[in-house]
Amino acid sequence: MIPLIKKFERILILSLVVMMTVVLFLAALELLWVLIKDIVSPPMFLLEIDELLEIFGLFMLVVIGIELLETIVKTYVHEAVDHTKIVMTVAIIAICRKVIILDVGPDDYGTMLGIAALVLALCVGYFLLRYVQKKEEE
Repeated sequence: MIPLIKKFERILILSLVVMMTVVLFLAALELLWVLIKDIVSPPMFLLEIDELLEIFGLFMLVVIGIELLETIVKTYVHEAVDHTKIVMTVAIIAICRKVIILDVGPDDYGTMLGIAALVLALCVGYFLLRYVQKKEEE
């Protein structure tokens, strides 16, 4: 029964990799389309702030997708990888994407403090994971 479950799991993971690859390809095409559309629209070759934020957001979304694809492959295809470190890396990238495209107003102190605390907690957690791994290697 266990070999059958492992085989099913492997097929499911490979199908997830294929689906994620298709999604990433389509997201990259969307990014290219938005970039070309924004560049050729008047005024040509000049991007406004909202257009830049949209492009940065799409770009970071593709980067996060690549990280997720790498996470799926490393974590589930190669069993000897530390899952926590990979998940923390993806979380840090996702929060950084949010910070890059965040449009804050004058009354968003709570949001800013929350995001700052989240970034700090994730970075400290990542540092501690790396520190423990180095100590274990020594």
